[in-house]
Amino acid sequence: MGSEPTVQQSEDAMGAYLMMFATLAMGLPLPILNLVASVIYAAIHRKKCDFVRFHVLQSLYSQIALSGLNAYAVFTVVGALFFDRSFEPHWLGWLLALVGLNLMYIAFSIVAAVKARKGEMYKFIVFGDLALASIRRSADS
Repeated sequence: MGSEPTVQQSEDAMGAYLMMFATLAMGLPLPILNLVASVIYAAIHRKKCDFVRFHVLQSLYSQIALSGLNAYAVFTVVGALFFDRSFEPHWLGWLLALVGLNLMYIAFSIVAAVKARKGEMYKFIVFGDLALASIRRSADS
């Protein structure tokens, strides 16, 4: 991805992963608010160097996927609690898997933030490739 990033660029890349933690610290754990924070951060940093854009896009793409799953879970639980819908038998397993995915996402985000701060690339499975493809497409156009 070119030359070694500057300290500012490394901090900008790290910040992409910290958006989730910032909204959690403010007491806003709703899935959509994490996504909104990531979208705003991506919009602000969309014209930065490829290193920053890679980390911002990787964080955004992974946040979109996880937010979608979390929102589905929230709406299903709310529907079951307040609108007298019952849980399907497979729901407990699905919710446990979702908790596991969220914990993995937190762990991978911490590792990615640390690596980004050190000026290193850290590619998530699937989302890293999507981010690289987006950067290549924008460079070609």
